[in-house]
Amino acid sequence: MKVLLAGGGTAGHINPAIAIAQSIKAHEPDAQILFVGNEGGMEQRLVPASGFDIRSISIRGFKRSLTPKAIAENIGTVFKAVSASNAAKKIIRDFAPDICIGTGGYVSGPVIRAAQKLRIPTVIHEQNAFPGVTTKMLSKGAKRVMLALDAARNHLDSSCNFVLTGNPVRPVILTADKEKARRTLGLDSRPVVLSFGGSLGARKINENMAPLIARSGMDKRYQHIHAYGQYGKWLPDLVKEKGADISKCPNLDVREYIDNMDVCMAAADVVVCRCGAITLSEIQIMGKPSVLIPSPTVAENHQFHNAMALVNEKAASVIEEKDLTPERLTQEIDRLLSDANLLALYGCNAKKMAICDANERIYRVIKEVLSEK
Repeated sequence: MKVLLAGGGTAGHINPAIAIAQSIKAHEPDAQILFVGNEGGMEQRLVPASGFDIRSISIRGFKRSLTPKAIAENIGTVFKAVSASNAAKKIIRDFAPDICIGTGGYVSGPVIRAAQKLRIPTVIHEQNAFPGVTTKMLSKGAKRVMLALDAARNHLDSSCNFVLTGNPVRPVILTADKEKARRTLGLDSRPVVLSFGGSLGARKINENMAPLIARSGMDKRYQHIHAYGQYGKWLPDLVKEKGADISKCPNLDVREYIDNMDVCMAAADVVVCRCGAITLSEIQIMGKPSVLIPSPTVAENHQFHNAMALVNEKAASVIEEKDLTPERLTQEIDRLLSDANLLALYGCNAKKMAICDANERIYRVIKEVLSEK
């Protein structure tokens, strides 16, 4: 089997593609797999690190502004799109895949569209509750549209061939254990708060979380794990200004990155985070209560829709960034951690939403499509 995967721009598009590739290899070690990514995108690092080959095209999105500068850039984008389409066709012809799979991002557009024109079977995986422009554009021509959340079908043409698969996640997420994780981290029986805003850091989350981190450092009520990200290195000083020296508070674990997220999330009683699709899938699989703070800057506000999918099932709380204050955030975390019944309800309902066999479902879809050739 020869499989071409296209997806890039953000980890939310790249990691599902890598997980799909790994699942295919687990079932069929002799499968030939090729990725197509955007020049300069993080996929150029993540894909080879996972052991797969990648070819590149150059593509970018359109500016939504009508300023002269934006219009000029959009004219350039049109030319890039034509060039990317030709490059995609050449890659497809050279590799001759049996199937092409798109996981979103700008790069999926020209690759999957070219595959459809060349009559190669295509499958799309949509990670979010509100589908992106690329998914909307390509879904009608796809043999299957695989959805992480059933709510996404409400925003796509009803004639599409939908399959609910969930988001593929790492095996360690499926086997994580709370008590073992707490022992590994040296935590005691006090409540554990886990908070983070992504690898770069989210200024609003850092700013509004600092007072609670400082309070925990002083009153020792909670154990707190927080990642401030690449651009949040000022956070420890802010916490110190508010009364707590992180280096002298054993119940505070504040760091730039969390490289053992499976362990930290397993140990947590409540998770505070953005609403990327893969993060929310991990929260669901682990059955974790959460306070969700959607990023208002992502395309089509899809993080808000992701969050509301959990809120509507009484599996999480949401605070939009425009409403975010230290007082509101602290009050919501205190409310959850002081109400064992509510905490259990959120966790149970999150777990009910989880799709733990997403990798298997996706592999079955691929084999079904290939059998129809």
